[in-house]
Amino acid sequence: MKKDRAGRPITSRSRTETIFYIAAAVIAMIGLTEATYLTVIFLSGETAVCGQSADCFKVLGSSYARVGGFPVSGLGALAYFSVFTFAIFAAFDYDRARKFFSWTVLIMFAVTLWLLFVQAFRLHAFCRYCLFSAALVFLLTGLVVARPSSTPRST
Repeated sequence: MKKDRAGRPITSRSRTETIFYIAAAVIAMIGLTEATYLTVIFLSGETAVCGQSADCFKVLGSSYARVGGFPVSGLGALAYFSVFTFAIFAAFDYDRARKFFSWTVLIMFAVTLWLLFVQAFRLHAFCRYCLFSAALVFLLTGLVVARPSSTPRST
Protein backbone atom coordinates (compact mmCIF):
# COMPACT_ATOMS: atom_id res chain seq x y z
CA MET A 1 0.00 0.00 0.00
CA LYS A 2 1.28 3.46 -0.87
CA LYS A 3 1.91 5.95 1.90
CA ASP A 4 2.12 9.72 1.94
CA ARG A 5 5.08 11.70 3.31
CA ALA A 6 3.75 11.45 6.86
CA GLY A 7 3.49 7.66 6.59
CA ARG A 8 -0.32 7.54 6.41
CA PRO A 9 -1.84 5.08 3.95
CA ILE A 10 -3.16 6.62 0.76
CA THR A 11 -6.66 5.43 0.01
CA SER A 12 -8.33 5.89 -3.32
CA ARG A 13 -11.94 5.51 -4.24
CA SER A 14 -12.78 2.71 -6.58
CA ARG A 15 -14.14 3.57 -9.99
CA THR A 16 -17.56 2.31 -8.84
CA GLU A 17 -17.60 4.74 -5.93
CA THR A 18 -16.63 7.64 -8.15
CA ILE A 19 -19.45 6.80 -10.58
CA PHE A 20 -21.81 6.46 -7.61
CA TYR A 21 -21.02 9.97 -6.35
CA ILE A 22 -21.22 11.46 -9.84
CA ALA A 23 -24.66 9.86 -10.31
CA ALA A 24 -25.74 11.29 -6.95
CA ALA A 25 -24.48 14.73 -8.01
CA VAL A 26 -26.51 14.55 -11.23
CA ILE A 27 -29.66 13.59 -9.30
CA ALA A 28 -29.03 16.43 -6.85
CA MET A 29 -28.59 18.87 -9.75
CA ILE A 30 -31.98 17.85 -11.15
CA GLY A 31 -33.55 18.42 -7.72
CA LEU A 32 -31.75 21.74 -7.38
CA THR A 33 -33.17 22.88 -10.72
CA GLU A 34 -36.72 22.00 -9.71
CA ALA A 35 -36.43 23.50 -6.22
CA THR A 36 -34.91 26.69 -7.63
CA TYR A 37 -37.79 26.99 -10.11
CA LEU A 38 -40.36 26.65 -7.31
CA THR A 39 -38.47 29.13 -5.12
CA VAL A 40 -38.35 31.74 -7.88
CA ILE A 41 -42.05 31.20 -8.58
CA PHE A 42 -42.84 31.62 -4.87
CA LEU A 43 -40.73 34.74 -4.42
CA SER A 44 -42.01 36.39 -7.62
CA GLY A 45 -45.65 35.75 -6.69
CA GLU A 46 -46.33 33.86 -9.91
CA THR A 47 -48.19 30.58 -10.13
CA ALA A 48 -46.33 27.39 -10.96
CA VAL A 49 -47.16 25.60 -14.18
CA CYS A 50 -49.13 22.68 -12.76
CA GLY A 51 -51.33 21.89 -15.71
CA GLN A 52 -54.96 21.60 -14.69
CA SER A 53 -54.12 20.26 -11.23
CA ALA A 54 -55.96 22.09 -8.46
CA ASP A 55 -54.13 19.91 -5.93
CA CYS A 56 -50.82 21.41 -6.97
CA PHE A 57 -52.07 24.93 -6.27
CA LYS A 58 -53.56 23.80 -2.96
CA VAL A 59 -50.23 22.35 -1.78
CA LEU A 60 -47.97 25.14 -3.05
CA GLY A 61 -50.30 27.80 -1.65
CA SER A 62 -50.73 26.20 1.76
CA SER A 63 -49.19 27.38 5.01
CA TYR A 64 -47.01 24.24 4.90
CA ALA A 65 -45.24 25.59 1.80
CA ARG A 66 -43.29 28.10 3.87
CA VAL A 67 -41.38 28.24 7.12
CA GLY A 68 -41.41 31.67 8.69
CA GLY A 69 -42.20 33.30 5.36
CA PHE A 70 -39.38 31.45 3.57
CA PRO A 71 -40.42 28.86 0.97
CA VAL A 72 -39.82 25.20 1.77
CA SER A 73 -38.60 24.88 -1.82
CA GLY A 74 -35.80 27.31 -0.93
CA LEU A 75 -34.72 25.03 1.89
CA GLY A 76 -34.92 22.16 -0.58
CA ALA A 77 -32.70 24.06 -3.01
CA LEU A 78 -30.12 24.56 -0.24
CA ALA A 79 -30.31 20.87 0.65
CA TYR A 80 -29.92 19.75 -2.98
CA PHE A 81 -27.01 22.14 -3.44
CA SER A 82 -25.37 20.70 -0.32
CA VAL A 83 -25.85 17.14 -1.54
CA PHE A 84 -24.43 18.10 -4.94
CA THR A 85 -21.39 19.73 -3.32
CA PHE A 86 -20.75 16.85 -0.91
CA ALA A 87 -21.11 14.29 -3.70
CA ILE A 88 -18.56 16.11 -5.86
CA PHE A 89 -16.08 16.39 -2.98
CA ALA A 90 -16.64 12.73 -2.09
CA ALA A 91 -15.92 11.76 -5.70
CA PHE A 92 -12.55 13.48 -5.24
CA ASP A 93 -11.68 11.44 -2.10
CA TYR A 94 -12.75 13.83 0.65
CA ASP A 95 -13.77 11.47 3.45
CA ARG A 96 -15.58 14.06 5.53
CA ALA A 97 -17.74 14.96 2.52
CA ARG A 98 -18.98 11.35 2.39
CA LYS A 99 -20.32 11.66 5.94
CA PHE A 100 -21.94 15.03 5.27
CA PHE A 101 -23.43 13.61 2.07
CA SER A 102 -25.01 10.68 3.92
CA TRP A 103 -26.33 12.78 6.80
CA THR A 104 -27.78 15.44 4.51
CA VAL A 105 -29.58 12.83 2.39
CA LEU A 106 -30.97 11.11 5.50
CA ILE A 107 -32.26 14.45 6.85
CA MET A 108 -33.82 15.17 3.46
CA PHE A 109 -35.46 11.74 3.58
CA ALA A 110 -36.98 12.43 6.99
CA VAL A 111 -38.29 15.84 5.88
CA THR A 112 -39.69 14.29 2.69
CA LEU A 113 -41.59 11.69 4.72
CA TRP A 114 -43.08 14.50 6.81
CA LEU A 115 -44.09 16.50 3.73
CA LEU A 116 -45.68 13.44 2.12
CA PHE A 117 -47.63 12.89 5.35
CA VAL A 118 -48.80 16.51 5.24
CA GLN A 119 -49.96 16.18 1.64
CA ALA A 120 -51.77 12.90 2.25
CA PHE A 121 -53.37 13.46 5.66
CA ARG A 122 -53.51 17.19 6.29
CA LEU A 123 -54.05 18.74 2.86
CA HIS A 124 -55.57 15.73 1.08
CA ALA A 125 -53.83 16.92 -2.08
CA PHE A 126 -50.62 16.08 -3.93
CA CYS A 127 -48.31 18.37 -5.85
CA ARG A 128 -46.55 16.96 -8.92
CA TYR A 129 -43.39 18.90 -8.17
CA CYS A 130 -43.37 17.68 -4.58
CA LEU A 131 -43.84 14.08 -5.66
CA PHE A 132 -41.02 14.42 -8.20
CA SER A 133 -38.75 15.84 -5.52
CA ALA A 134 -39.75 13.02 -3.17
CA ALA A 135 -38.82 10.50 -5.87
CA LEU A 136 -35.40 12.14 -6.23
CA VAL A 137 -34.85 12.05 -2.47
CA PHE A 138 -35.92 8.38 -2.34
CA LEU A 139 -33.42 7.69 -5.15
CA LEU A 140 -30.64 9.49 -3.26
CA THR A 141 -31.54 7.58 -0.10
CA GLY A 142 -31.37 4.32 -2.04
CA LEU A 143 -27.91 5.30 -3.25
CA VAL A 144 -26.78 6.02 0.30
CA VAL A 145 -28.05 2.63 1.47
CA ALA A 146 -26.54 0.78 -1.50
CA ARG A 147 -23.31 2.78 -1.57
CA PRO A 148 -20.22 0.69 -2.32
CA SER A 149 -17.91 0.20 0.61
CA SER A 150 -14.84 2.37 0.73
CA THR A 151 -11.98 -0.06 0.71
CA PRO A 152 -8.54 1.07 -0.23
CA ARG A 153 -7.20 -0.17 -3.53
CA SER A 154 -3.92 -1.99 -3.50
CA THR A 155 -1.36 -0.93 -6.06
